[in-house]
Amino acid sequence: MYKVAVLGDRDSIYGFAAIGLDTYPVENTAEASKRLKELADGRYAVIYITESLQSELESEIDHYTSSQIPAIIPIPGVSGNTGMGMRNVKKSVERAVGSDIIFNNE
Repeated sequence: MYKVAVLGDRDSIYGFAAIGLDTYPVENTAEASKRLKELADGRYAVIYITESLQSELESEIDHYTSSQIPAIIPIPGVSGNTGMGMRNVKKSVERAVGSDIIFNNE
């Protein structure tokens, strides 16, 4: 059975442990990169990652975009929403249908 992981700074992800998700706090980009590779080994179907961390690891996360597992999903951190999640949805829709049919080029 697959699991769900949450990756990011401690303050942003600590609460996810209360609902039974595996949390992996990281303190820097190098540590986050190493942990992401470990989590993407097939045990986890979904990896939630803070938006700020996703922006730092964007090239590495792109490696997993074409894979079915894991789904890497950005979540806002304690610093707030950066809009990264909506940009990813827009990019996915454009890739799937060939144009922006949801956001109308906003």
